Amino acid sequence: MTRRRSLLAKADFEQLSEFRYQMRRFERFSEEAAQNEGLTPLQYLLLLHVKGYPGRAWATIGELAERLQARHHGVVSLVSRCEALALVERRPSETDRRQVEVHLLEAGEALLSKLAQIHRAELRSLAGSFSVPQIDS
Repeated sequence: MTRRRSLLAKADFEQLSEFRYQMRRFERFSEEAAQNEGLTPLQYLLLLHVKGYPGRAWATIGELAERLQARHHGVVSLVSRCEALALVERRPSETDRRQVEVHLLEAGEALLSKLAQIHRAELRSLAGSFSVPQIDS
């Protein structure tokens, strides 16, 4: 049995490791920032994806499921929890009654703005240490 040699050099593994480490550091920062504001990390991400959906100020459950890389029924539950906290509201789509739009409410907007400012400052502080690995073909 012959062993295939890795096409990657040690430096490639180091770069990938550093990239994943910096990503995880930011993710951990994000989780703690959300929890300090009384949100779960997923609740924060839901608010972010509603506000940040391209081209409009709302998103459907299906679009949020894609952005969160989660199952539809899980996102329905997440939206319900955020709705109970008066952070978002569901509205039936005016163009397609099968679709449900998720909109931020004033409290959700305020919380998201606060957290987004904190995240932006953290991203700026990581700017020098966050290098994306080069991919050779």
